[in-house]
Amino acid sequence: MRRKKNKEFNNITIERVGSKGKSIGVADDGKTIIIDGGAPGDIVNILTTKQRKSYYQGKITEFHKYSEIRTTPKCEHFGVCGGCKWQHINYEEQLKFKENEVENNLVRIGNLELPKITPIKAAKNDYFYRNKMEYSFSDSRWLSIEEIQSKKIIEEKNALGFHIPGMWNKVVDINKCWLQEDFTNIIRNSIKEFSVENNIPFFNHSNQSGELRTLMIRTTSTGEVMILVQFYSDNKDNRKLLLNYIIKKFPTTNSLLYVINNKANDTIYDQEVKTYYGDSFITEQMEGLKFKINAKSFYQTNSDQAYELYKIVRDVSDLDSTDIVYDLYTGTGTIALFVAKNAKRVVGIEAVPDAIVAAKENATNNNIKNVDFYVGDMKTVFNNDFIKENGHPNVIITDPPRDGMHKKVIEQIKNISPSKIIYVSCNSATQARDLELLKDDYKIINSQAVDMFPQTHHVENVVLLKKK
Repeated sequence: MRRKKNKEFNNITIERVGSKGKSIGVADDGKTIIIDGGAPGDIVNILTTKQRKSYYQGKITEFHKYSEIRTTPKCEHFGVCGGCKWQHINYEEQLKFKENEVENNLVRIGNLELPKITPIKAAKNDYFYRNKMEYSFSDSRWLSIEEIQSKKIIEEKNALGFHIPGMWNKVVDINKCWLQEDFTNIIRNSIKEFSVENNIPFFNHSNQSGELRTLMIRTTSTGEVMILVQFYSDNKDNRKLLLNYIIKKFPTTNSLLYVINNKANDTIYDQEVKTYYGDSFITEQMEGLKFKINAKSFYQTNSDQAYELYKIVRDVSDLDSTDIVYDLYTGTGTIALFVAKNAKRVVGIEAVPDAIVAAKENATNNNIKNVDFYVGDMKTVFNNDFIKENGHPNVIITDPPRDGMHKKVIEQIKNISPSKIIYVSCNSATQARDLELLKDDYKIINSQAVDMFPQTHHVENVVLLKKK
């Protein structure tokens, strides 16, 4: 079958932002064109890369006019590493796009009647806001077009950075990342420099060989730091050499960990994490509550905005000392523990056993006695017997993964018929789908987006529902 020839379209106006942060224009033949890197108001030439029945995908080849909402990206790696795809759009406009996307999804997908939307909660810091970053080592870094065309012999091909989107075996070497506090750039670059100088082999993704595989850096709002180095093969001398260097170079590190992982993928959740120096965890604090975070813990990656999100959940819940609250998809119990002082009892449910272990430990460490945590598949555990054993909730908080809630879980919520539901979502499309199934019984009282991830299209949303 003959491949369709790519088409060129000139003087196309970028009209709006679509799903997943894509830019949308309309081709001369009336079809939609979906591209990266545009901003509403840009006038551009586009070369298509894919053709479908009702739309094209393409890339910008030339700008005729730049949008007034554009700003200069701060990151030298913008457009290459695949992260922070909205750095070219000023932050105020990013917030508008996110707020509009949430509202459009709730109305269009959920067919929902909305009250006046509470304005989106902007981030205090639109850069350097993440508390966790993961980098990949590679002995065959991604080369720029300029480097390839120069035909020069590239001696240094080691990289410590991010995978190029769609290229699992290519890593762009990061000089400065604007997502985590700036001192972590010094940590990453120092580790890379020392490893190169001492000929410690970087990982080869194609051959599955080498020693250095990944680097994770976690921080807390109180200044604690965790560094985890993942090795593919274990050369004891090189491992000790690097880890001892990290201790000497960064002596205030609270937790220095390592993993030996020679399986096909680099996830550590099924691996043994070993403590080389300091503690096996770091501690985050929020309103006097302390949360232990280990290498495998889930914790919202924007600590400042997590606090704002939890305050919104607590405020709209408007709990009192008679309320029994169920916190579905509780994770490590952060929301459950945060609202516990306002309720009679809180019951958290989560499918990940390690998360529940952490949740129980956090409850004990904070001397919170009116919270209980249970582990299991939500659609199985959350049944009538469970309700009889743990009490009938009049308030349900649910914070499911991106896929939303299983229909059985929604049916059970309807059967329980709590007076209030607070639905926290990182995907307003699946949130809208789920809320449509509840709309005959519940009315939306409040909806507020929270910007957890500036410079990206991602956004959280909190919806308060009350029984009709």
